[in-house]
Amino acid sequence: MQNRIAIIAGGAVALLLFLLVNAAFIVDERKRALVLQFGQVVREPIEAPGLYFKVPFIQNVSFYEDRILPLETNSLEVTPLDDRRLVVDAFARWRIVDTIRFRQAVFDEAAAVQRLGSILTAALREVLGSVTSDAVLSDQRALLMERIRDATRLNARELGVEIVDVRLRRTDLPQQNLQATFERMQAEREREAADERARGAEAAQRVRANADRQAIELVSEAQRESNIIRGEADAQRNAIFAEAFGQDPEFFSFFRSMQAYEAALGGGRSSMVMSPDSEFFNYLKDERGASRERQR
Repeated sequence: MQNRIAIIAGGAVALLLFLLVNAAFIVDERKRALVLQFGQVVREPIEAPGLYFKVPFIQNVSFYEDRILPLETNSLEVTPLDDRRLVVDAFARWRIVDTIRFRQAVFDEAAAVQRLGSILTAALREVLGSVTSDAVLSDQRALLMERIRDATRLNARELGVEIVDVRLRRTDLPQQNLQATFERMQAEREREAADERARGAEAAQRVRANADRQAIELVSEAQRESNIIRGEADAQRNAIFAEAFGQDPEFFSFFRSMQAYEAALGGGRSSMVMSPDSEFFNYLKDERGASRERQR
């Protein structure tokens, strides 16, 4: 009798433990939970971590991420307003904010990633197709990412999801367009270099012309001043000669003759064909000849 009671008690305890194990569940701080009964949500979403209970065998629990999740996209070709195609690589960060709506819309995270990828791709094409490629590649890129995030966030709200952020990781030209773009850029740089060289040559020519003009002006001014000084010196010399001639005409004539001899015969190899009786040789004759010349 006692053995039967012990067996029954043990079975009851085991059943109770089994029911307790199937009734209890733990919600991790990284998760949120929905309690389902025959596929229908019967309780409010559980977002706080802790130990919870459900009706065993009748109810079950589905867990969903409560963390911010990544959304990676494949490289996408977009066509901006200027028809220069760009290869865009973007990514987003998202999280579940309405668990019940999320389950009803996409059921699980794998399906959500596919839906969100389509929404992000559509937003990328819409926003980047409304601007030029220069805007995509310039400092306006941050504003464009905000526009893409807002458009994606608006459409993702129906899935019970919030788009936290959207980033453009890479925006490049397609491979087949790179060579043409490089050649066009090279031609533009060569044209700019030619313009710079032309402007430099023009500036150099102006500098040279200005320098030549200043040199001519300086030389002309120096020649004018030298001519003035030379003229003044000649005037002073003539005045001195005139004064000397007035004081002693004989000495002045002798001095001038000596200067003429020096100028005419100073080279050492000079040859002159003149009459011996020429006045040029008056001071080279002897005293008697000079006296006779004076008597004549």
